[in-house]
Amino acid sequence: MSTDIQKQINDLIMEMAKDPQNIENYHKLAELYLKMEDYDKVMSVLESLLTIKPDDVQALVGMGTMWFYEKDFRKSLSYYNRALEVNPKNFLIYYNMGNVFAEWKNFPKALFYYNRAIDLNSTNPEIYNAIALLYQDNEDYVESKAYYEKALSLDPENITALVDMGNVCFKLFDYETALELYKKVFALNPDNKIVAICIGNTLTLMREREKAYNYFEKALKMEGDNYKAYICYAIALSEFGEYDMAVEMYKRAENIKPKEIDAQVLLANLYTNFNHLDMAMDLYKEAIRLKPNSAETYMLLGNAHYLKGEIEQSIGSYRSSINISPENDEYRLVYTQVLDEYIDQKRNGEPV
Repeated sequence: MSTDIQKQINDLIMEMAKDPQNIENYHKLAELYLKMEDYDKVMSVLESLLTIKPDDVQALVGMGTMWFYEKDFRKSLSYYNRALEVNPKNFLIYYNMGNVFAEWKNFPKALFYYNRAIDLNSTNPEIYNAIALLYQDNEDYVESKAYYEKALSLDPENITALVDMGNVCFKLFDYETALELYKKVFALNPDNKIVAICIGNTLTLMREREKAYNYFEKALKMEGDNYKAYICYAIALSEFGEYDMAVEMYKRAENIKPKEIDAQVLLANLYTNFNHLDMAMDLYKEAIRLKPNSAETYMLLGNAHYLKGEIEQSIGSYRSSINISPENDEYRLVYTQVLDEYIDQKRNGEPV
């Protein structure tokens, strides 16, 4: 396919050399480079087009989208604003502007532009998906679910809406509906590893042990990274009391990605639960070595020290977590309580 596209590109370049003012050829060439995923050339073609026709809406939107993917949201927005001046009735511009503000976590402006896009095109499911995700990120799961339902009423097989609404139902503890949605996706796409894991997680919370294990095993046999599959399988095994197998799964995950800390921290948590505090602390310390800016890991290490009666070390770990995340009230409360307890014991002459 790439050879055929390259031939089309070469033919178009020849045509453009003969007729450099033909706008349509620029659009075709940009689309071909997009298929090749050569984004630098896409932008180069669109920039050339805009020197010929500065008010070409398609090119302006295209440039905005390219800068969006580059995560330069200010440049992205500047192109969308230019496009809007040319055509204020184009729903796609408002939709894309909503995406920019969503990335900036500016909920009111993102919602404003998404709603403007709906005013102009009320039957596009992707706009409702975007609003649903906006509410989901804002942890308003009830409102999020309503928008996913609207998206699915327009496109019942919309994979994104099915998965994300499943995730929302999961957050709302509606595991039966979540499972139903995930299974719809799995029926449409039986090689979807992430959805297989989601089904396994949901069945775990529904206490369907063997069915949950079956989906984790399916996920492990599919192509792709098994890190998350091993971790979720380990959590399920822990839920059903199979701790030795859970430890094995965490270790398999750790072997896949030794520089990631999720498996190590979760295994350390498991050791902490069984009072294997030295083993837990070794893992927390290794996780901190790998990711020294993890306030949560310092807090967990502090908890392990506290359980072992090492109060001064626990206070040091708690202080480190607060230094990294000073706005976290929960961390500050734990630190203050342990510190006050330590000071009281010192005053009373008690050993600490």
